[in-house]
Amino acid sequence: MRFNKFGAVAAIAAAGLAMTACGTPGGGGGSDPSKALKASAVPTKPSKAVTLNILDVAGNKQLTGSIFASFAKAHPDVISKVTWQTAGAPDMAGKVKAQQDAGNLHIDLVLTGTDGLSAGIEQGLFVNMKKFSDRLPNMANYQTPAANMQKLAQDQAVALVYYPSGPLLEYNPDKVKNPPKTADELLAWAKAHPGKFGYAQPANSGPGRTWLMGLPYILKDKDPKDPINGWPKTWKYLQNLGKYIKTYPTGTSVTMNNLKTGAWDMALTTTGWDINPRALNQVPKNFKVTSLDGFKWVSDAQYAAVPSGVSSDKMSAILQVLNYALEKKQQAKTFDDGYFYPGPAVKGVTIDMAPPKSQQVIKEYGRPEYADLIKSHPVVTPIDAPKLVKAFSMWDKKVGGGKAKSQ
Repeated sequence: MRFNKFGAVAAIAAAGLAMTACGTPGGGGGSDPSKALKASAVPTKPSKAVTLNILDVAGNKQLTGSIFASFAKAHPDVISKVTWQTAGAPDMAGKVKAQQDAGNLHIDLVLTGTDGLSAGIEQGLFVNMKKFSDRLPNMANYQTPAANMQKLAQDQAVALVYYPSGPLLEYNPDKVKNPPKTADELLAWAKAHPGKFGYAQPANSGPGRTWLMGLPYILKDKDPKDPINGWPKTWKYLQNLGKYIKTYPTGTSVTMNNLKTGAWDMALTTTGWDINPRALNQVPKNFKVTSLDGFKWVSDAQYAAVPSGVSSDKMSAILQVLNYALEKKQQAKTFDDGYFYPGPAVKGVTIDMAPPKSQQVIKEYGRPEYADLIKSHPVVTPIDAPKLVKAFSMWDKKVGGGKAKSQ
């Protein structure tokens, strides 16, 4: 089920980021054999068609798998075959580094979220793509928020998809007649309905993580980018809200199930976690979403990173397919089934350009109000990986550690 895979990406974030925090910036044990691979040495076209081996640690195949397939079909002289394997983001860095150290690299491209990307950057595993920027002209077409997410990649990857994420509240309209409009109203509602609102542990959940980073903006806290010294209102609020939350599940899929079964009447969500589970009939279609006054979108993205050590022929093929993936026609495929809604990272891609199936899903399960919300509310980038790791630790100690529940 697609939304469960989305949850798996969120569930491994903490471990991936923890790996990041252990290194020094720009340091790590990974060597860079591709430093010797100069841009001038990479041919416009491979000497013969290559097999492209992709490691997906973000569930990204759901969004871009058809793009890679269509490129290979249209350019059999460049890519003869695409193979896919999956792994958890915490496992990716060790897997890639072991192959690099053995001089036996079998992974040509890593598709990852910010978690795995951060770990790879810290360990020096990836090719610096800046020297190939002239071969990736479509990167100039990023939407501004996607361009900001690209900056987080430090030239070590190429952003393929983007979405504004959240935080949003999803609720059962039969049970919640007047949904909260402010943080104070949410707290009052939770107090009046103990055990009927919740969210998953931020370290293991995209919506939980987005809530953790988005709440400081809603509360107008001291410094939304500094969980250690800048979130006094946030930590106090979460502690108060926690008085009325029985348990914090270890994954978002559990929160969706709690909504479906009626165990909860309201939960935190994001655009993708709203649309995709309803399209899959995992959450009732009639459930609603709302935002709190003062909220800002906390954005998210998924990236393509090239492990150091790839051959010049492989790099030639990779540059071609990544630039192809950023064409408007290909980006329109990333609307998918609302899994990373909207999905496209580049400007000028609209739902009417998407495949018919995607258009139908978004028409039936999308929210007309999302267009206005995205247009009228600022989009901010996530806090950096080391600070987020500290935020997770503080949440465990201050808020939910004693109520964590494995499911």
